[in-house]
Amino acid sequence: MTTQMFVNLPVKYLNRSVEFFTRLGFEFNPQLSDEKGSCMIVSDDSFVMLVTEELFHLFTSKQTCDPHKCAGVAISLSSESREKVDELIRKAIEAGGSEAAEIQDNEWMYGRSFEDLDGHIWAIFHVN
Repeated sequence: MTTQMFVNLPVKYLNRSVEFFTRLGFEFNPQLSDEKGSCMIVSDDSFVMLVTEELFHLFTSKQTCDPHKCAGVAISLSSESREKVDELIRKAIEAGGSEAAEIQDNEWMYGRSFEDLDGHIWAIFHVN
């Protein structure tokens, strides 16, 4: 059974978030995008739906937290090499994000993380 995964991530300013992730090298599926949400392609079967807070609240009656103040989830993505991890973090910082934690470097894994413009945590790692 093949299952696709769609992570719905609320953002304050959709266009600004799409521009941020485009600068990191991600592409978007225009068929699954409109003025309230944009489908970021992570892999053939993994996607992140950047959605306006208004659209996100159609999925839940719960109050959303401010990711700049509290963390509810960290999105982790594997990378093909240590160099690619560093490259993505550099692009994130240049695009307005910030490094989220200290570098994790041990014999089996290398990882770094960044906060996007909305404060969501993205962990990027390479397994040796």
